[in-house]
Amino acid sequence: MDIKRILPILSILGAVFLWGSSFSAMRILLRDLSPTAVMFCRLFIAVIFILPISGKIFSTSYQKGDWKILLPMVLFQPCLYFLFESNALTFTTSSQAGIISACLPLMVAVAAWFFLSESMHRKIIIGLILSIFGVVLLTLFQGEQVNAPHPVLGNFLELCAMASACANIILIKKLSSRYSTWDLTRLQVCAGMLFFLPGIRSVILADPSIWTLKTILLLLYLGVFVSFLSFGLYNWGVSKVAASRASIFINLIPVTAVLLGWLVLGETLNTRQMIAAGIVIFGVFFSNQQ
Repeated sequence: MDIKRILPILSILGAVFLWGSSFSAMRILLRDLSPTAVMFCRLFIAVIFILPISGKIFSTSYQKGDWKILLPMVLFQPCLYFLFESNALTFTTSSQAGIISACLPLMVAVAAWFFLSESMHRKIIIGLILSIFGVVLLTLFQGEQVNAPHPVLGNFLELCAMASACANIILIKKLSSRYSTWDLTRLQVCAGMLFFLPGIRSVILADPSIWTLKTILLLLYLGVFVSFLSFGLYNWGVSKVAASRASIFINLIPVTAVLLGWLVLGETLNTRQMIAAGIVIFGVFFSNQQ
């Protein structure tokens, strides 16, 4: 297989793994901090790391009127995406949210066909269907017992989160022809930090005893790897492959989250979940065979 084709796939896989690992870290941090506080901390750390290795916020690639595309890009993700996602899980179960999130690759495939004139090959469609089916099985087999106080509202917010992610991917694809990966990543983390700036109040008022070495290391991991590196890896991967192909890999996020939850947090992982995870993995890689 051509190395030029492998590298973007590996880049996207790296981003997906990092995003999937964030669930275990977030669950631990949310015991002591609010979602807004955690988001501010991780994006603030990402900004600290990305600014010294980058140039101006607006590079020489900027052209008059680009703000009309750049502003929606950063607004959709990380701002609106994380806002909708975090609030959705307070009204619905993670199982229902997981099923809805599986629709994202389908939304991207349709949007890429409509806005970017990307073709939808048979293998992409089959792989997409298999991966969605696997995610649905994986979330149903979790056997979650927590009641959803407002499932309709929560599921609607989750759908809004997926729509935001879809719009972001399409805009990233359009912008990547002129903007470098790190230009776009820098804009995303800076905008996200400003958007979640109200979370600094929760950080200041938090009990000093929560600031253990474990908490600090987890925040550093979320900031440097999950918020900074993962956005860069995924943005670069999207710039090199079709948006419809890149989006299918997102269905590996719940697989990674379940596996790491089992390894790190001691959560259950039964045979049915393993089979469902296998279906997702097969569907993702089948769609990327040529």
